[in-house]
Amino acid sequence: MPLNEGSEPVIWDIQYGSPPTVLRHCKKCGRKSEYVSSGEFRVNAQQKNLDIWLIYKCSHCNTTWNSTIYSRVPPQRLGVALLERFHRNDEDLAMQYAMYIPLLQRNGAETILPDYQIIGEDVSLEKAVTIKIQSKYLLPLKISSVLRRKLGVSQREFDELLSNSRIKSNTEQDLRKCKLSADTLIAISQ
Repeated sequence: MPLNEGSEPVIWDIQYGSPPTVLRHCKKCGRKSEYVSSGEFRVNAQQKNLDIWLIYKCSHCNTTWNSTIYSRVPPQRLGVALLERFHRNDEDLAMQYAMYIPLLQRNGAETILPDYQIIGEDVSLEKAVTIKIQSKYLLPLKISSVLRRKLGVSQREFDELLSNSRIKSNTEQDLRKCKLSADTLIAISQ
């Protein structure tokens, strides 16, 4: 895809208001409930190994569920600095694990994506521009949703822009279906 030569891309930064909510069966509530990250870890020693979990709480009754991060891991493998971050419930580390969807899925959790904002300069469809969409956390967010929301276009208008080749990605993926990745560049032509 030819990017707009000589011009810096417009940066759109995706910022989430909270980590994803987890849907799980709550024994106390007797039904599927939403669980939210407490931002705290549980570290348990099993002989010479450690188990480490991120603690979630039912939003209705505060029942806890532990999402496994490490199971039966030797402490030396983690290193002193990382282990200390787990022990002191490091906020950034807790957010990093709470935002990691594959880990939640391995723990049998169904996730609900959080609300997000798109921070960055608005662009006009009347001018050729390259947009770099970035995020500190790569949740499975559809690029089409981000583009439609920030550009203020309907699904029909978006489909028309795609069929006229006015919007393309650097990966040549189908922008109707692909998800946000680390290096998402979008070119809008006149």
